[in-house]
Amino acid sequence: MKRLFLISMLLLLVAATMIAQGNNNARKILDRTSAVVGNKGGATASFTLSGGKLGKQQGTIAIKGNRFYVQTTKTIVWFDGKTQWTYLKGGDEVNVSSPNAAQQQAMNPYTFIRLYRNGYNLTSKTKGKGYMVHLLAQNKKQGLQELYITVDAKYRPTQVKMRQASGWITIDIKNFKTANLSDAKFKFNAKEFPKLEVIDLR
Repeated sequence: MKRLFLISMLLLLVAATMIAQGNNNARKILDRTSAVVGNKGGATASFTLSGGKLGKQQGTIAIKGNRFYVQTTKTIVWFDGKTQWTYLKGGDEVNVSSPNAAQQQAMNPYTFIRLYRNGYNLTSKTKGKGYMVHLLAQNKKQGLQELYITVDAKYRPTQVKMRQASGWITIDIKNFKTANLSDAKFKFNAKEFPKLEVIDLR
């Protein structure tokens, strides 16, 4: 009986060590990815988004810190770190809001560069020449419960897959490039859209 107990304890210790190593490896991968994505001057990419209630959309994204600019076939979104402007193409108005963290995550797939640091269990595996990291929320009330981040051998993201209340959303990323972006890119410029009515929803 004592021998069985010792074997059980040894197996638990080995399992705990493997989990810790898995977390460390996954964290190192995301640390390196975060350094690439978090380039001081910003970054740009093209993407295809599918799943949930959004259907399938293609577009481009520019990011700089916690700011982003997204343009799809249907919408343009500017976010300067505090205020968000949303324009539905073909419409006659732009809506102004102050999105919470969960809403920012839904709009900007690159929020994972900060998200993974707290509140998630991490595991990783090799995928092709790159890696896939799985994030699972420790708190069941977390806005994003589960994510899969796939990166290439140079730690550039190629896919973000996230589970929300409405189901899985997959974002396939191409043409990721670091850049030197102006802060003005992330603010709505009324002079460029003189006919639009600004609706403040804050």
